Formats: sequence, C-alpha cells, structure tokens
Amino acid sequence: MKIKPEPPGAYGFPGHWLEGKLENPKLWSSEQPNLYTLVIVLKDLAGNVIECESCQVGLRKVALVHKQMLVNGLPVVIRGVNRHEHHPRAEKTNIEACMIKDLVLMKENNINAVRNSHYPQHPRWYELCDLFGVYVIDEANIETHGFFLTHKFKHPAEEPDWASAMLDRGISMVERDKHYASIIVWSLGNESSYGPNHSAMAGWIRGRDSTRILDYEGGGSRTSSTDIVCPMYMRVWDIVKIAKDSSENRPLILCEYSHAMGNSNGNIDTYWDAIDSTFGLQGGFIWDWVDQGLLKDFNGAKHWAYGGDFGDEPNDLNFCLNGIIWPDRTPHPAVHEVKYVYQPLKVNLLQDGIQLKNAHFFDTTEAFEFTWILQGDGNIISSGLLDVPIIAPQRDYVIKFESSPWETLWKKCEANEVYLTIITKLKHSNRWIKEGHVIASSQLSLPANNLFISHVIEMPKVSVAKEHVGDSIIFSKKDAWEINVNTKTGTIDNLKINGKTVLTKKGIFPCFYRALTDNDKGGESNSYASKWKAASIDSKISTPLEEFSVKDLSDHSSQVSARLVAKNSYGALLTIEVKDTIYASGDVILDYNVIPKDDLPPLPRVGIVFHVEKEFNRVSWYGRGYA
Repeated sequence: MKIKPEPPGAYGFPGHWLEGKLENPKLWSSEQPNLYTLVIVLKDLAGNVIECESCQVGLRKVALVHKQMLVNGLPVVIRGVNRHEHHPRAEKTNIEACMIKDLVLMKENNINAVRNSHYPQHPRWYELCDLFGVYVIDEANIETHGFFLTHKFKHPAEEPDWASAMLDRGISMVERDKHYASIIVWSLGNESSYGPNHSAMAGWIRGRDSTRILDYEGGGSRTSSTDIVCPMYMRVWDIVKIAKDSSENRPLILCEYSHAMGNSNGNIDTYWDAIDSTFGLQGGFIWDWVDQGLLKDFNGAKHWAYGGDFGDEPNDLNFCLNGIIWPDRTPHPAVHEVKYVYQPLKVNLLQDGIQLKNAHFFDTTEAFEFTWILQGDGNIISSGLLDVPIIAPQRDYVIKFESSPWETLWKKCEANEVYLTIITKLKHSNRWIKEGHVIASSQLSLPANNLFISHVIEMPKVSVAKEHVGDSIIFSKKDAWEINVNTKTGTIDNLKINGKTVLTKKGIFPCFYRALTDNDKGGESNSYASKWKAASIDSKISTPLEEFSVKDLSDHSSQVSARLVAKNSYGALLTIEVKDTIYASGDVILDYNVIPKDDLPPLPRVGIVFHVEKEFNRVSWYGRGYA
C-alpha cells in the first residue's frame, strides 16, 4: 500500500490517502461476510514503531442499474427491519450483549438488513453488522416529524439558517462510518419534508462517497436526492404500479412497511408475493424491530411500561410498542410469519413434482440438509432425509413425484387430506446459528387419492321433521338432534344434539364489529377506527326481520330464508340475506349475503357469532403447519 496526497477538490477531512490493490479478494455480503484485518504501522525514520492500529475491513461494490441495486454485481433482495437502540432496563444505553442478541435473532429469522432508525448508532453496532453479515442503511439524525402542524415558521429543510446544521449531521455520519462494509446506503434522515438543504446534503455525500447510494423518503420518496424509490406503508398495488412505470429507472425498496403495532403484520405475504414476482421491487424494512417498553414494577407485578406509566403528560401511550419482538427480545407470533416470507429456500408445487429454489445470491445449499414429512388427515405417515444435490444461487432443482421417497406411501394413502412438508436445516453450527436450526419450511397440499371431501352430507330419503311452536319452528330427528329457528328474528336460537343444549338462547347472529387493533387507530381522523365511529358501526346495532319464509326442497331438506336489516340509531347500514339449509342428517349450511350501504367504509368484520354454552370450553384445531 502507498500513501498518496489528497486529490485536489476532495471532500471531507484533509489528510493523506492510503491506497493499495488486493488481487482476487473475497468479497463481503450478508451471505458471505468476508473480512480482512487491516494493520497500519507508523514508524519513525529509524524504523521504530510509534503507533500501530488495526481494524476489520470488508470489500464489496454497490451499484445501480436499471431498476436494480446491485451488491457485488447481483440484485440482492432486502429482507429488512427498522431498529431503534433500546434496552428494557438500560433504555438507550447500548449494551454489546443486546446488540449480539438482536443480530442472532435476525439471522435465525432470515432478516438480512437493518435501517438505523433514525440516527447513526453506536460504532460497535456496525462492527457487529460487518461480522454477522447484515446490510445497513445508515441514517442521518434529522427528523422534523410534526413540524407541519405549525404554520408560523419556514420549514428547516427550506430555511438557509438550518443548512449548516443539517449538513453537519449528514457529513458527521459519513465521515465517522464510511469504512464499515455493512453500510450500503446513506439516508438523509426521516420524515423531514424536502427542500434545498436535502439537495445540498445529497450533493455533498455523492461527492464524498461514490461507493454507496442515497435513500430519502421525504418529499414523496421520488425526489432527485434519492437513488431508491423508498416509500413507507404504500399499498401493494401502488408499489407494483411504480415498478412497472417505464419512466422510473430506480429500484423500489420500502423504507417502512407492515407496521408491527399490536395484532398486525397480517398481509405481509401479499407484499412478498408482489416483491418475489415483480422486477423493480427489491424488498423493504418492517416497522419495526423491538418494542420500546421499559420494565416496571406495578404493585409487585412487573410489566412493560410505556407512555403515561411514569406520570408523563402529554404522552403517546403505547405508540412506542411497534416491534416484532418484546423488549426482552422474546419473539412475537408475527416473527414466524416474517421468517417464512423471508426464507431463502422456496418450495413450489408442480403438476408432476416439486421445485426447490435457492433464492440466495451468493450461497449454495451445501450447508443445508433437507427433510420431508408426509401427513394424512393430520397424522404423520412417514418422514425422512431428502437427497438433494447442491443447488447453486438463484437456481432450482425439481423432484419428480415418480422418483420421490413419498410416492408409494402417498399413492396408498386413503386420507382425505394429504400434506407434504419440506424442511431445510443447517448441517453445522456457524458463527450465529446452531446446527439443526430450521432455515426454511414449506407445506404443500397433495391431491388425495380417494377423491372424497372431508365431510359428505348424508341424504336420507325422508323429509326433515318440523313443527311450529309459538315463535319457533323446530326441526328435529328423534333422539338425535333439534334445531330451533326463531320466526321473529329469522335466526337459529337453539341447538340440541343427543338431548344436550349446545347454543344459548342468543343463538347464531350476524356480527360486523370486533375489538380494535392498534393499527386501526393509526391516522387520527383518517384512521379506520375514526371512520367506523363516524359511520356508527361501533354503536349498538339491531337486526330487525323484514322477510321470513320456510320451504321444503326436493332433496328432502328444508330451507329457511330471512331478510334482516342491520340498523343503529341513525338508520340502516346493511342488508343481510340469510339462507339456512337444514338436512335430515342434522347438517346445516348457513349462507349469508351481506349488502352494505355504498357510503360505508371497509367493514371491520363480516361474520357470525355462535353463542355456545359455557361448558364447551375446549377447542381442537386442525390446520396448516407442523409442530
């Protein structure tokens, strides 16, 4: 390596540059975080060592091409989260063990990228991201969230008096963090509108560091100061529309999406169906990683405290709890879904077999072991190792059914539902994950051989017995079952099986409301909760009966038809057309057709409530997944 004088017109701190060339280096990426140890020794003229410094160095190249961000020449996909610095006891004090815990959890759950929200973080964090292999967006400590509420002052982004302060924050971030390989993108800040001061900062950073690209969402996420289209919380159809816009040459990476507050993250698979299938979409960062609650003792019981729990006024209540993990780093249930949509080994069902696809960009499948499980009606039929050749990055391998180890067992299986589960595990422990850790799992529904559905309604050649008693029509089969339909409400209000009452007198009723989630309340007057309240969907709703009839059908069943109108104190909201088909076997098919008013917002729920007797307090569940 050679010392060279600083080039004329260079940006940044003055000094000398140390330049050298490394032949055929091992490049750094999230999948292969190769690092070199750089040692710099300062000697005097006599050869005596005056000072010696060393650090870890990663070599990689970030570039932009048409609608793609490339790392080492490949369009890596960002499977990311936003991360605040937070500890449940030490608050914003950084603890290395907590950083390592975060990175281990991220790697275990297929997360490969972090956006530092919303400030440069502790230097040790970047060293660990280099070591573990996590892509980083480093973000300048600039945010003016809420400034739009004042109309008296010019926005700092447009105010010349604020230019030096904003530039200082961007310059300080770049100069301090420029040597970390994990940082592939610089961010100009968060939610700070857009103005000339951002343009100045973008110009300075581009002049100082041509090895990285810029990201900034403010001003609509498509200004000249960002190299990535980086919206937050944009609808799936809108990101697809931008990706297909021929006039937009930049890749789209969501800087925030899938707001993880409370019961949330439910449609993240829809985002990833689009990302995995649309050129120009390159991933995103979930908001956010960890709940920022603090451990507090309340009358001898400990819980996670948030705004208002410390006598603080005003406060944001639980709006600091947006993570997919608890403050103590225990995963929320949503983490399992995140891990699934982020998994790098995909399994697809073909007409004559299954396709295993390696979605990695640098790693082969050499480090993985594949196993299979065949299940029929929820019971394991057989399982075993799957002999799969090494699959190169971005390549796939097809297993034909006729040569698969489950073919014979599957063909002999008489189950109504047959599922095949493919599990990918780590063969040997690495720096962050122990051997046997499940990297990916996929479950496929195989065609059943007996062509039966799970339940077939018997069709006895006798009509359903029925009688009118007061305000009820009673359908029954002696000593077997009894169903009461209320002629005043048009609903089933009692059900007995073998003489045992199953439903309470409230019976079965339509329902159009549910408990609010935290995300329902977000957006103030534009939130779903506000819209439902304005439409009075949250108020007490009655369902008076408008029409009622009963008729016998040709297959010896009876059909109850009813027309209900859902009303509140302000008037009608919905019309409900009900058809209950009752068979002599005791089977009942409920068919509800709900017609809302044209001016209603999207409904919080369209469903029915079964008011069962309290003694029925245990539920068995059969569904997808494996234990």
